[in-house]
Amino acid sequence: MKKYQDLLRDVLENGTKKDDRTGTGTISVFGRQFRCDLNEGFPLLTTKKVHFKSVVNELLWFLSGSTNINDLEATIWDEWALEDGELGPVYGKQWTAWETKDGKTINQIDYVVDLLKNNPTSRRILFHGWNVEYLPDEKLSPQENARQGKMALPPCHLLYQFQVMDNKLNLMCTIRSNDLFLGNPFNTAQAALWVHMLAQQCDLEVGELIMSIGDAHIYSNHIDQVKEQLSRDPRALPKLKLKRKPASIYDYKLEDFELEGYEPHPPIKAPVAI
Repeated sequence: MKKYQDLLRDVLENGTKKDDRTGTGTISVFGRQFRCDLNEGFPLLTTKKVHFKSVVNELLWFLSGSTNINDLEATIWDEWALEDGELGPVYGKQWTAWETKDGKTINQIDYVVDLLKNNPTSRRILFHGWNVEYLPDEKLSPQENARQGKMALPPCHLLYQFQVMDNKLNLMCTIRSNDLFLGNPFNTAQAALWVHMLAQQCDLEVGELIMSIGDAHIYSNHIDQVKEQLSRDPRALPKLKLKRKPASIYDYKLEDFELEGYEPHPPIKAPVAI
């Protein structure tokens, strides 16, 4: 993951200091990309240990359509949820049950799977979570927004666009705002999971993952941790093994995913900006 380290260095060297919603402060750059050939290994960070089970569990939670943290083990969402665990219509709701004006819902994931199987040359194979009607009011707290039926937080990884070339499934994941130290390793691994799962379901090979970032930032209280991470040499990427082919994209379970050869450096702890 040298490309990820290069991005961290880019932000440290070329970033602009900015205030932010959390009051923590960031160093930010705008408009960056890095690419991963998924045939070279699974892009899970090796310069610090990333809890792979949490990466998988969160993605399966999104896929279930749930918007309640009580359905998710070991969540980082606690600080934004209501007392009953509700977050409002966040990712899973928009992905699997986008509401329409006639009172029905659209499952965007079904749409993607159908196109990959039946019209893989389409340039419209995508899903997103940026539903303007339910975006939170920035003047209100996450909990106040959730109580009013809005999203507690707006989506960061907001667009997943797929393309099939030479029977290989490629994905460009667009992220409007990215906490590079804590968030990006999770986002990259989850995007790679999407490629592996959909490729298996649709009888395709894995191709390239492109992470496309709007505001790429390092929080001011993560700088020491970033520098420690940059002092470490990346190790060989692990391999992802899917142990079975479930009946549908919705039927994967945690035990279906196995990492082979993941030998990262030790974890580096850092506070979450709330």
